[in-house]
Amino acid sequence: MEDRVAQATAHLKATEEAVAGARGELDAASVTARSADRSVRVAVGSKGELTSLEFLDGKYRNMAAPQLSASVLEAANTARAEMARQVVAVLDPLTRMSARGPVPERMGVDWGSIFGSLLSETSVAQEPTAMSRLRDEIHEDEDEPPAAPPADRGTAGKRQGGA
Repeated sequence: MEDRVAQATAHLKATEEAVAGARGELDAASVTARSADRSVRVAVGSKGELTSLEFLDGKYRNMAAPQLSASVLEAANTARAEMARQVVAVLDPLTRMSARGPVPERMGVDWGSIFGSLLSETSVAQEPTAMSRLRDEIHEDEDEPPAAPPADRGTAGKRQGGA
């Protein structure tokens, strides 16, 4: 019995040390990301909170409000998703510790339920996401040619004035 108590105490101490190390690592963690159009840079902390927002190279001055908004959201979601992946990488091993050895995969933490679509929303190798579709729609709007100018008024005015 004393041997079991000693093992449990040693395991508890190792777990507490691992948790303290993980907490220190995450408290110091920060992720920076840019929007695809390179107009916005954001930084987030370990809880996904926005800690910095920068508009780069004055590009925002020529952007429509929906386009700027989409760039900010895209950069923020990219940074938050990367931070979520870092949090999972740091904490997942801790959730699998037990006095009897590693916990089976099916008994671990369901990170998808904690972070929702954030882990998959900005992953690189997958079909278009809601954020990328919004960005594509905005870029498509910019590519549309401007409406044709009305009939050449300058020429018509000269004819009337000269006649």
